[in-house]
Amino acid sequence: MPELIRPLERVHRSFVAAMEEFRAEGRGAADDLSMVGSEIRGHADRWSDPAAFAGFVATLLADAEEEAPRPAGYVPGTTLWYVDGDDYLGRLAIRHRLTPKLLEVGGHIGYDVRPSARRRGHATAMLKAALPLAYELGIDSALVTCDEDNLASAKVIEHNGGVYEDSRSGKRRYWVSTSP
Repeated sequence: MPELIRPLERVHRSFVAAMEEFRAEGRGAADDLSMVGSEIRGHADRWSDPAAFAGFVATLLADAEEEAPRPAGYVPGTTLWYVDGDDYLGRLAIRHRLTPKLLEVGGHIGYDVRPSARRRGHATAMLKAALPLAYELGIDSALVTCDEDNLASAKVIEHNGGVYEDSRSGKRRYWVSTSP
């Protein structure tokens, strides 16, 4: 049964295979501003080494801490992986607060499902499972955005109670209650 977990080294092989799927569809290019794109550009050349992968996992876990070092303009974020046993299916990040840029286009929660696992309800389940966690972080209503033309992601957000507010800079913006 798939579940959201904190990043773990045990999914190393499946994670690397998933990132190769993302790369095959063009993710990781300089113009890919997504979480997956950034991680591919910053870490893919070292992921095959188990020690380097362990360091990557440690960095993701540390990013949830308020005092962790991060680039200017970045906020603490909790990264979760959606797995079925040792099979990596996707990732989700909860940003603990919004900056002006995140309020415009990024939102509190972002997610990606690996290409070979799409169209099976994983994104809907991931977002549903993340909402109570966002609530525990003090987020009463989470901003979740998607590309204007990403109708599948819009449906995921709407299935989780997302209320469309508007579109800005090519992004549809929804507010989703996190209250239990």
